[in-house]
Amino acid sequence: MFEIQLSKKLHSAQGDMLLDIDLQISEKQFVALYGKSGAGKTTFLKMLAGITEPDKGRIIAGKETWFDKEKKITLSPQKRKIGFVFQDYALFPNMSVRQNLEFVLPDKKNKNFVDELLEITGLAGLANTSVTTLSGGQQQRVALARALVKQPDLLLLDEPLSSLDNEMRLKLQDELIKIHKHFGLTTIMISHDTSEIYRLADTVIKMDFGKIVQQGSPDLLFHNHQISGKVQIAGQLISLVQNDIVYIAQILSGNNLMKVIITKEEAEQLNIGDSVLIVSKAFNPSVIKYKA
Repeated sequence: MFEIQLSKKLHSAQGDMLLDIDLQISEKQFVALYGKSGAGKTTFLKMLAGITEPDKGRIIAGKETWFDKEKKITLSPQKRKIGFVFQDYALFPNMSVRQNLEFVLPDKKNKNFVDELLEITGLAGLANTSVTTLSGGQQQRVALARALVKQPDLLLLDEPLSSLDNEMRLKLQDELIKIHKHFGLTTIMISHDTSEIYRLADTVIKMDFGKIVQQGSPDLLFHNHQISGKVQIAGQLISLVQNDIVYIAQILSGNNLMKVIITKEEAEQLNIGDSVLIVSKAFNPSVIKYKA
């Protein structure tokens, strides 16, 4: 269990802001941080990692205290079992893929673990390649593998897939799911992509102007109540065409374009560009708008 109570005064584009967090996160959860830019999400991750110091509060990871202002405890980032993947990857450009991983390896003799990470992330064939020659997706894999070298208890991801195309994004979402489960991680990821959140996260924390304003499952946050249906696919409505007494909705989900026949009543609740869920129960699909 991670017990987090943190407070820090910030200057944002919207004016002075108090970042005030009181939160408990269970082990092995995949948590998505969601909210407008400037809400304090990245600063929150940096405080967890020890890069930014809170004005007050504490961070307790299991039986270990990482930060306690009153007790004057502040573990350095190196002493916290955290892996952090930054939005810009922050790789060492003068090193190969393997060297990027080995550089942060706590036990320099444990190079077998580096080999394992290279295999899991599909980088074994690129181990001796300079990171500057890699594609964006490959660099992201290196950044993820490097974050795992410390065998962290907590993995922090700051919009890790935002700069990638849809096809690569979907592939790396699969990688994230696999790695999260394989290593039994607790993962916190910043994302503005609701379909990505639906695919990866079991819990969503919505932030606004430094505060947690909502917390729960993706269904609860984006649709306000639990949705009944065995199949749920998130996407965006790109067209809505009437065909006799029914309507055909075209929905883009990742790289997939799907057509769903819906009723007039359903169509009247929708607008082009809406974030929607395709929900199927007993082979009867429907399209539901959800609030992002």
